[in-house]
Amino acid sequence: MIQIDGSQGEGGGQIIRTALALSCLTGKSFSIENIRANRSNPGLQPQHLTCVNAAQKLCGAKVEGAELGSKNISFYPEKLEAKNIEIDVGTAGSCTLLLQSILLPALFVEKNIRISIVGGTDTKWSMPSDYFTNVFLPQVQKCCETIECKTVRRGFYPKGNGMFEIKIKPKYSVASFPSFEEFRELIKTTKNEFILKEQQNLLSIKGVSFASKTLQQATVAERMAKSAEQNLKILNVPINVRTEYCETLSDGAGITLWANFGGDEINFRNPVRIGADCLGERGKSSEEVGKEAAINLFEEINSKAPVDSHLADNLIPFMAIFGGEIKVAKITEHAKTNIFVVEQFLGKTFEVDEKNNIIRTKP
Repeated sequence: MIQIDGSQGEGGGQIIRTALALSCLTGKSFSIENIRANRSNPGLQPQHLTCVNAAQKLCGAKVEGAELGSKNISFYPEKLEAKNIEIDVGTAGSCTLLLQSILLPALFVEKNIRISIVGGTDTKWSMPSDYFTNVFLPQVQKCCETIECKTVRRGFYPKGNGMFEIKIKPKYSVASFPSFEEFRELIKTTKNEFILKEQQNLLSIKGVSFASKTLQQATVAERMAKSAEQNLKILNVPINVRTEYCETLSDGAGITLWANFGGDEINFRNPVRIGADCLGERGKSSEEVGKEAAINLFEEINSKAPVDSHLADNLIPFMAIFGGEIKVAKITEHAKTNIFVVEQFLGKTFEVDEKNNIIRTKP
């Protein structure tokens, strides 16, 4: 039984989400105390309970302490199975944060799997659905045969009701091996490490500017897109930000941008894409939202690192399995927390060079 202190690092929900994913994949039981100890409302909240329930479905786990407000939980995984999973968060809880609990093990089941999540697709303090699809997904594509995702409908705070779907065709199955350790040895031979050390040449910038249909008359999406494009013209590359309006239960708007890089030949195994985003909110003009997203992207590009700070956080568990070395714009507390949790399950796995913002796996 792996014992984890939930107050370590950033002390939030990241700890339990990463622990759930690794427990499902490795078959190792864990318990966490002091869950979300560094938050104003500590303990399990509805979105965290949904993560536990989703992981439980994927591996038939026995769970103790899975109650609203619980500060301690124990998770005993059984066999990882390729079950289609349908999850309704019931609130605007983030679909992409929930995926941190189950995506990693879902890549290594024995047959095709579909995951459908109802909740928030574009919410504060989480990866927007367009960032997931256009920045994160191209990196983890090599971990399986194919992976497809679709934002069926958008969901904003507070009512949510967005829908996000993922279809996975696995390439490697952990169930085919007597132990996780033997499976991990096979993965090492595939030479699919995450090697991202240089930005290369900036080729283009793309993006999606979106809003509820109730905001269409005010041309919110067009104004955000135009503002972003104007603030990024200095980079002197093609910019294409498409606009989109959607039916939603709660009004909302936002913009996600990503920069595409390449050399003489684009590296398809480790594509370099850097992303940034901004959500609309009351009191902030559409122009301000577009400008903020553009400035955030410009700063990430100007870091000269091929991995933006949020992508680095999310790549850590995948690097732990496949290996690699990445240079990041910033090593965040979320990244350090993910490394902490990974090493509870897999032992010393990472070397972190904070002076040069480099994260690498041990040989």
